[in-house]
Amino acid sequence: MISIIMPTLNAADLLAQSAHSLKAASSGGLVKELIIADGGSEDATLEIAKDLNARIVKGKKGRGTQLAAGAKTARSPWLLFLHADTRLEKGWGQAVEAFIQLHDNNTAGYFRFRFDEESLSARSIAFGVALRCRFRKMPYGDQGLLISREFYDKIGGYKNIPIMEDVDLVERIKQTGRLHPIKAAAITSAKRYRKEGYWRRVRRNAKCMAAWRRGASPEEILELYE
Repeated sequence: MISIIMPTLNAADLLAQSAHSLKAASSGGLVKELIIADGGSEDATLEIAKDLNARIVKGKKGRGTQLAAGAKTARSPWLLFLHADTRLEKGWGQAVEAFIQLHDNNTAGYFRFRFDEESLSARSIAFGVALRCRFRKMPYGDQGLLISREFYDKIGGYKNIPIMEDVDLVERIKQTGRLHPIKAAAITSAKRYRKEGYWRRVRRNAKCMAAWRRGASPEEILELYE
């Protein structure tokens, strides 16, 4: 069984759709609990979470901090971290079960990346992500992260940082050689990319990654990101 941990901040317009993709696996017994780690939402996020019978963990704003707080309360042997604007494709539950059966507890997995639209820009970026994952083993948070509780605790889990928490954790997992793809897709909303411009957002993300590589602090990178 798995605990799903989802960080939220004013995510009402996306949360219900994302959680809908989890229902089939929930009814099949795979998902033990949905934990909403909220950073201070002022919209209907918490009301929707209650309607979903989710457990709500309130804390300080910051994705790393929220994910760490949610994981701390999780009660399952496997943890699935998932963004609120990401839904999992049909059949993901069977793919996760197969992954868990194939690997031991010192393992983490990530989903294939897709957008919820099929424009040329969306498909081009998804292709680039696939190449990055294949050759560099560097999935980002919008691809989800499945990891055993034992392994999560062993490598130190998410740090209480406001940004780059996914890169920080994946880099530690990569050092163990225990990061593998899951045979299912995580479908991310393209809303923010359309609003900002696909390639403009990609360039900004690349600048953040370059700053991380140079040793900039998460706070400095957050300022660049915003």
